[in-house]
Amino acid sequence: MACVNYFTPMELNHLSNASRFSHVVVFWTDPAQPCAADELMAGARKYLQPIPGIQFFHVGKMVGSQRPVVDQTYQVALNTVFANKQAQDDYQVHPLHLEFVARCVKPLVKRVLVYDFA
Repeated sequence: MACVNYFTPMELNHLSNASRFSHVVVFWTDPAQPCAADELMAGARKYLQPIPGIQFFHVGKMVGSQRPVVDQTYQVALNTVFANKQAQDDYQVHPLHLEFVARCVKPLVKRVLVYDFA
């Protein structure tokens, strides 16, 4: 579990009250590649985490649950928070994001689902 920043309670309160844009991506990795989840997370940290405009970054593996409402079919999820939609739009076309898609998503992932909300 990796985060770009560790926030103080006051910073978290400010972040929770500020305008922001959340971008959540769920990945189903290729079952024929046993290391795909670890490689995808390493690639996210390498290529995505340094992109300017990200206020919060977290990538991790699915955590099992006894609750039937919790989806347990995916392997990796990414949660990023931006100041606004424009910052996320800029992230989408950043060369490091495009490199992540080409080098990590396309060869390692079978399905992607994105949730964007503000």
